[in-house]
Amino acid sequence: MSMSSTLQDCLRSKGSQYEIVHHPYSHSSGESAAAAHIPGDRLAKTVLFEDEHGYVAAVLPSTYAVRLSELWAQTGRHLMLAKEADLRELFKDCDAGALPPVCTAYGMQTYLDESLTHQPDIYFEAGDHEELIHMGTDQFLNLMDQAERARFARRMQSSRSM
Repeated sequence: MSMSSTLQDCLRSKGSQYEIVHHPYSHSSGESAAAAHIPGDRLAKTVLFEDEHGYVAAVLPSTYAVRLSELWAQTGRHLMLAKEADLRELFKDCDAGALPPVCTAYGMQTYLDESLTHQPDIYFEAGDHEELIHMGTDQFLNLMDQAERARFARRMQSSRSM
């Protein structure tokens, strides 16, 4: 699978300037950062949550973890991790585990952790496990203009920014 068609449409509609970075197949955002030789703080990962009202996406650096209590406070919802089977159904044009951050295009409320706004540039999954999209932070924030900015993540103890 190559770049998600939904992501392609979003990039085109926003007039985004970006480059595609190819890397060896990876199983996680940490592996993607290492394989592409990029700082993990600049790789945005997407984590999906759900409750009885539906799905919510959280977009944060790959070196960070979601603080559920903060996300609950921001959303006013008691969210839990979404089930893998649901993700396949929701993101039909993406490989499992390679979700791009443009979840508003899939009809989901999306939260962007503020820590990403301080990076000089951003990388994120293109919808498969072998390509990343790279763009300037201003381009990324324009792409993510429908996401709500919040603070809900904390750097993982064992992570380095490279």
